[in-house]
Amino acid sequence: MAIYYNMVVKTAKRMAWLLAMLMAMTACSDGVVYSNYEHTALAGWERNDTLPFSIRPLKESGTYALDLGLRTSAGYPFRRVTMIVEQKVMPGNVTRCDTVTCELTDDKGKVKGNGISNYQYVFHVSDRHYRKGDSLHISVRHDMKREILPGITDVGISLWAY
Repeated sequence: MAIYYNMVVKTAKRMAWLLAMLMAMTACSDGVVYSNYEHTALAGWERNDTLPFSIRPLKESGTYALDLGLRTSAGYPFRRVTMIVEQKVMPGNVTRCDTVTCELTDDKGKVKGNGISNYQYVFHVSDRHYRKGDSLHISVRHDMKREILPGITDVGISLWAY
């Protein structure tokens, strides 16, 4: 009985190790270079509160996709939000600015994001070519008329290699 138990334990350990290796290889192959979310203030996101993101020097030249992620609560009062995404590429000190209008609900008020009481959205910002060694300093702010914007809980940036 003890021999059978040891065989089962060894087999289970091997299977767990193979599963972990498979998951690690799959996670590394999806092209994500950078992905991070920053929290906004619980009382609301002020217009002058810029959220910073810093991407280390790129290992390869190529075309990259930049995506903006939003997480909102049911307390967000509008159908859309306008975001300003400013990228400073170093070296070279080149600044690029994108305005992204994020549609959060359709005309009937149905939420376009994923979730139940908190919703997550991803919006494409741009596709750009970067050189090996370029680093990016990205700042994100909202461009709404309201000074304090309630209901946006997190803002994220993802950079993907093609």
